[in-house]
Amino acid sequence: MTTTSKLVRGYEVVIGLENHVQLSTASKIFSGSSTAFGAAPNTQASAVDLALPGTLPVLNRGAVERAIRFGLAVGAHIAPLSIFARKNYFYPDLPKGYQISQYEIPVVQGGQVRFLLGEQERVINLTRAHLEEDAGKSLHEDYHGQSGIDLNRAGTPLLEIVSEPEMRSAEEACEYAKTLHALVMWLGICDGNMQEGSFRCDVNVSVRKPGQPFGTRREIKNLNSFKFLIQAVNYEVNWQIDEIEDGRAIQQATVLFNPDTGETRAMRSKEDAADYRYFPDPDLPPLMISSDWVERVKAELPELPAVMAARFESQDGLPAYDAQMMTASLEVARYYEAARDACKAPKLVANWLMGEISRRLNGEMPPRSLADSDLPVGPKLLGAIICRVADGTISNNGARELFSFIWDAGKPSDEAGACALVDAAIQAKGLKQMSDTGELERILDEVLAANAKSVEEFRAGKDKAFNALVGQAMKATKGKANPALVNELLKSKLSR
Repeated sequence: MTTTSKLVRGYEVVIGLENHVQLSTASKIFSGSSTAFGAAPNTQASAVDLALPGTLPVLNRGAVERAIRFGLAVGAHIAPLSIFARKNYFYPDLPKGYQISQYEIPVVQGGQVRFLLGEQERVINLTRAHLEEDAGKSLHEDYHGQSGIDLNRAGTPLLEIVSEPEMRSAEEACEYAKTLHALVMWLGICDGNMQEGSFRCDVNVSVRKPGQPFGTRREIKNLNSFKFLIQAVNYEVNWQIDEIEDGRAIQQATVLFNPDTGETRAMRSKEDAADYRYFPDPDLPPLMISSDWVERVKAELPELPAVMAARFESQDGLPAYDAQMMTASLEVARYYEAARDACKAPKLVANWLMGEISRRLNGEMPPRSLADSDLPVGPKLLGAIICRVADGTISNNGARELFSFIWDAGKPSDEAGACALVDAAIQAKGLKQMSDTGELERILDEVLAANAKSVEEFRAGKDKAFNALVGQAMKATKGKANPALVNELLKSKLSR
């Protein structure tokens, strides 16, 4: 893949991501324990999760199916046979002393993730995506100087998605992560809740002079915010450059990001694969995935974002950028299609979604979602507003005022009676445009008589004079005149 590298202080940045995606199964990957978030500590850790003597893991079919679904969505190879291994290391929240993962033969091999960086398409190749179990969690707060261990997460199913080191800026890495985040939610394999740890980013960062071999990488662990991802990478890049410029060699390490200070700090030296002493798990047979199983999963896949975007371009006439934005998430796509169907004006719906609706959603704390059931302006209601602009009932300015009036009222959208609600609001706010030709002609005659100088200037070739006359007409009608009709009638009168 070719990339456009933006040098930082004369160095090229090299970034690869490892994303841990918690799969949306009700039970864990090798036991029947619940994966529900928020339970009291250590109430969802079974004997299997703890690897107590005499217990045996049993693979969760739903986790495998979700991995297949992801692999098909990114055009990867689904391995007909894959192996589970034991990854050996000792940590207080790893009760077995090893983690069941995949090493030499993962279930998903290769694939690509496509996204826009600005208006330029990027294609990032994937190395692999493998199934594994999560570890527990160490708790360091409210324990009077001690640490506690919560093993509820132990055994939670994860799909670790590993990219090639093909990203060249923090912004590119962020857009890749956002696209991956949207895709796993689109596919229904992950709820995407970053605050609860459902989608976590580990970022490998190194720097090099252009044309030189890869530098030594440091891995920033467990980033759960796109904002923090950009901050952490930018800090780490400048730290590594400072070290090199001061004559010090970069040591491979795992680092953590502190959002309060905006800095990374080393947690431990980075292990290589040999340090984990991988070997096939003797309690788990090879995972066999038949071609029939893959075909069944493929048949159940939803329409993918890239395919839907192409359809919006060809059928709805949307520009490529708009089509990409309308498929940024499944909730955006569903809202767009429902609003478009309500008003038959695709471009206007896209403009509203990228403009006023986006501004409103992001401006609230916490930010709202288009999937919220109590959204003040749902898709049919937006469609009804756009219909009233299209049929000349209200102006664009009137539509914005109407939208703000309904949104600020804060009531859940009445989708069933959208048109009636919009018409009642237009009446209540006095937003209906003046489109009576006879009445407008009378007002325009008065405007022309009162502005003889502007009329003379227009007929002498000064186009700005026409705009001045339009402004006077709108002023005379208190902004209620249909602007298109005003322009048409005014041009007719001035041409006589």
